[in-house]
Amino acid sequence: MSALARVNPVTPLLAAVLYSIPMLLTIDVVSAAVALAAWLVVFAAAGIGPRTVLRRAWPLLIAAPLSAVSMLLYAEPAGRIHAQVWLATISDRSIELALAIGLRVLALGVPTLVALVGLDPTRLADGLAQVARLPHRFVLAALAGTRLFGVLAEDWRQIALARRARGLGDTGAVRRALQAAFALLVVALRRGGTLATAMEARGFGGAERTWARPSTVGRADALLLILAIAVAATAIGASLAAGSFAPVWEGAQ
Repeated sequence: MSALARVNPVTPLLAAVLYSIPMLLTIDVVSAAVALAAWLVVFAAAGIGPRTVLRRAWPLLIAAPLSAVSMLLYAEPAGRIHAQVWLATISDRSIELALAIGLRVLALGVPTLVALVGLDPTRLADGLAQVARLPHRFVLAALAGTRLFGVLAEDWRQIALARRARGLGDTGAVRRALQAAFALLVVALRRGGTLATAMEARGFGGAERTWARPSTVGRADALLLILAIAVAATAIGASLAAGSFAPVWEGAQ
């Protein structure tokens, strides 16, 4: 069992906020590289292997290069111009920003996805209601919706089969998709109404309620918050020491 399994599900949400705010203040290669390397070390120490990290954060392997390429081609040119084709210009400044943006997407996204992907919705709902003190009606409704989200794929398949059996599945792909989406919306609204009635009948809508699974915080939660702040502080400190700190309000100029 990894160390994250012992952390209250609400804690990674708060840790992500505490870590992301300082990291969003600068766009430079040093801070992003230091933060990413630090998190990889933390994951290894916590028993989270490279396969787990890759399995949870693989979408960033697509998002980071795309972000970097857009910055490489369309950032405000400065320094030596290496290539220019119509609106796209590659310069020293755009190369630096592309590297910084690509690394920053990974530095912000990898720890967030590793911590949040795979959270048990029931434990998260317990934490949001008991630790974060969110209204229990909202939390339970969100939990019920999350539990039923996986049913949508089966509903879509059944709708497609029913329409094809009735001879309605031979129209254009766009029109067919829009019609099926509307039918899926109707099914979802009906199921939501039925579920709301059932939950109300079972006392889920009461003013007060008890919880079968107590949700608490402990040393592991405090350690995660400290690590998030420490990684951000180390990354920003390294950037300042290297003289590469680039505030976002200056980089946008």
